[in-house]
Amino acid sequence: MKIPPLLLLICLFSVPVLAQQDSSKRTTLTLAALYNSNVSYYGQTTSEKLPYVLANATLRLPVGLYFSAGAYKLLNYGSGISETDLGLGYDYDINEKWSAGIAYTRSFFPDNSPLLQAANENNINLSATYLWPWLKTYLSADYAFGKQQDVFLSLTNSKEISLGSLFNEKNAIYIEPAIELIAGTRHFYETYTIEKGKRDQARGKGKPPVNQPGKPGSTITTTVATDSFNLLSYNFKLPLSLSRANYIAEASYQLSVLGTESGPELKPQQSFFGFAFYYQF
Repeated sequence: MKIPPLLLLICLFSVPVLAQQDSSKRTTLTLAALYNSNVSYYGQTTSEKLPYVLANATLRLPVGLYFSAGAYKLLNYGSGISETDLGLGYDYDINEKWSAGIAYTRSFFPDNSPLLQAANENNINLSATYLWPWLKTYLSADYAFGKQQDVFLSLTNSKEISLGSLFNEKNAIYIEPAIELIAGTRHFYETYTIEKGKRDQARGKGKPPVNQPGKPGSTITTTVATDSFNLLSYNFKLPLSLSRANYIAEASYQLSVLGTESGPELKPQQSFFGFAFYYQF
């Protein structure tokens, strides 16, 4: 999830810039609600489909400092909250073309969480954005740590295309197709496979995976190399947005194709569908 935890990760997700409203010189509060057909961790998802809903609030100060809090609920797994996040970040506009940011996110997971990112409760993100005359380039570096430690790099190129207005000139419609490349390490996957084995054993589906060759009754699993830095996924995104002075409503589609070194528990290709609503005070 750009979540992003991106996420990005970046804070739970970045606060969208509301096109018709200049909020750079005042304190703003943005509330968001989101549904997605599956959880994505840097374009990667497990063989188990996990649709979810997300609620988030972000308070942004005029100096560029912001605070974020959010909660995930997996719709087909357990009865309680599946993840909560607290974030702190700072964005700085260097000039009209360049901007940069730094953010820290602390995530809280219940025991036996099925999420890939549960091995890394902390995330530090550095990002830079450059506005070309014809597209926007976004570069992000993440250091995720907790039970494991991983590093991720993301490069995204996108282009906002106006589709006119709906009903009146105050309602702008636009799409922003994007291509994203993500590279990184996979230590989180080791923890995921161990925890999945424990969950399967608790459900009577077999023994937890251990790596003890020659021991009678042991289960031997083969995992991908985690120390190497490889291309993780190619992501193709197509969000359709309706924007007014104080809100954005968005429908989105994402296609993720994993790199050749992906683990056997990860789906090599996956489509994601989402809906989101953002309101700014």
